[in-house]
Order: sequence, then structure tokens, then C-alpha cells
Amino acid sequence: MNVTVSLLALLTGLVTGAVFAALEVPIPAPPELPGILGIVGIYAGYKLIQWADVSVDLLTALGG
Repeated sequence: MNVTVSLLALLTGLVTGAVFAALEVPIPAPPELPGILGIVGIYAGYKLIQWADVSVDLLTALGG
């Protein structure tokens, strides 16, 4: 993982969030912590399955 890219992404998000707040427009993300934690959970689950190297080829399973 590239720390510089991650920090730049965080900085970009902070600036963008500040602009949205200053212009009083809704942010294009869940406005409350539970929604954000849900997104983090989706990402963590995705990475966990990749790490465990467990997957199912959905097209093959459906006969495609």
C-alpha cells in the first residue's frame, strides 16, 4: 500500500468535504457514522475474502 497516495486521498477528501460544507450542499456519502462504518465493513469483508483466497466463480456456478 502506498502511504503517500493514501494521505493524498485523505487530504483530497478533507478539502472536498470542507467545500461541500461551505457551500451547504449534501455530501455524496453517508452523512452519519453508521453508514460510513458500513462502507468500511464492505471493504474489510472484500479484502478478507481476497486474503483468505476463497472465491466462487458466479458465472460457472450459475451454468454460464
